[in-house]
Amino acid sequence: MGEILFIAHRIPFPPDRGDKIRSHHVLKALAKLAPVHVAAFFDDNDDRLHEADLAAVAASHCLVQRSKALPMAGIESIATGKPVSLTAFRDSRLQAYVRNVLRSRPVDAIYVFSGQMVQYVPKEFSGRVVTDLVDVDSAKFEAYGAKGSGPRAWLERREGRLMRDEEARIAAASDVTLLVSEAEAILLRSRLPNGGRDVAAVHALRNGIDSDFYDPSKVVPEPQMLACGAPRIVFTGQMDYPPNVEAAKRAAERIMPRLRERFPAAGFHVVGRNPVPVVQALQGRNGTEVWGRVEDIRPWLAAADIALIPLEIARGVQNKVLEAMSMGLPTVVSSQAGTGIEAEAGRDLLIADGDEDIAQAVIRLVEDHHRAKALGEAAREWIVANASWPAALSALPGYLGLPEESLCHAA
Repeated sequence: MGEILFIAHRIPFPPDRGDKIRSHHVLKALAKLAPVHVAAFFDDNDDRLHEADLAAVAASHCLVQRSKALPMAGIESIATGKPVSLTAFRDSRLQAYVRNVLRSRPVDAIYVFSGQMVQYVPKEFSGRVVTDLVDVDSAKFEAYGAKGSGPRAWLERREGRLMRDEEARIAAASDVTLLVSEAEAILLRSRLPNGGRDVAAVHALRNGIDSDFYDPSKVVPEPQMLACGAPRIVFTGQMDYPPNVEAAKRAAERIMPRLRERFPAAGFHVVGRNPVPVVQALQGRNGTEVWGRVEDIRPWLAAADIALIPLEIARGVQNKVLEAMSMGLPTVVSSQAGTGIEAEAGRDLLIADGDEDIAQAVIRLVEDHHRAKALGEAAREWIVANASWPAALSALPGYLGLPEESLCHAA
């Protein structure tokens, strides 16, 4: 094939949050198939420091800092009748780069990572377009709107309605539309006109994990966390992402008091970058420690006794669940957090939903060391056998119109 243009809403380096982990591995897989040109935004200087890593993979690239404030994007979206998700990621410099690459290079395929970026694909482009939505964003915004109140909830309901229309347009304009799990693919099809029968293929391209990297035998537990009281319960993630914020609050305010009635020294450890003020305010509450950004999440997982992921709103496959399981941690998740992970509940991880049920699941693991150890060992065994990145991306060449074995040969 010719060359590939990869358009993403965030630079795929470093792979330190869910969306960037997926885009990172997809980009590297694409680069084994053909020269790849990358157009992407970056959020801050920490991300910009990894431009050399991107340059080592890409044939060419254009990075633009996303600086449009959300209130400004909101005003623009209302004026234009478009979703905030689109106006927040609209930039003339990125648009100029895309057009220049398509004009000057033999690009046969465009891989678009995230629905916000489809706006950069020119209507006249005649090659293959693969759009990786990852999740059904419209459903997420609808859930936000239903849960909230006031002007923000109105904006979120509006965003859900407009993004649902945008997702239908994307599916109609793309040769292939990808979601992170079959459950998300089914959900998208159900929300498209005529059940999606009038659009091109909608498929699942699931996430994987590097189980060799996330191997507890290769990691020294974090001493700062080991110095804290036990049991040590960990929650990881991007801590300015609303579902993570709500999950951390839920655990600290509603679940931990139940646990500390039985285990007064129990600690809840929130590890992840950009903790917003409401998360920072949890520090010290019911044994909560907010650690913020760390260079390597693995030592913190290795120092924990149990991973707890009590998300109430979740879309797609949660990388934080895969990481905890790969590190051999006994893992307790809500049914929302476990969506798309085909491990066996009760053997490889525990699923519980109500606050009391979640607390009791954690308590039983703390009280039964052998049960907890067996759960963690089964979790890692399942990850090693079922969730590698090569297996997850094996269908990628086919979606680009190539034989599926192309990726294996290129590797």
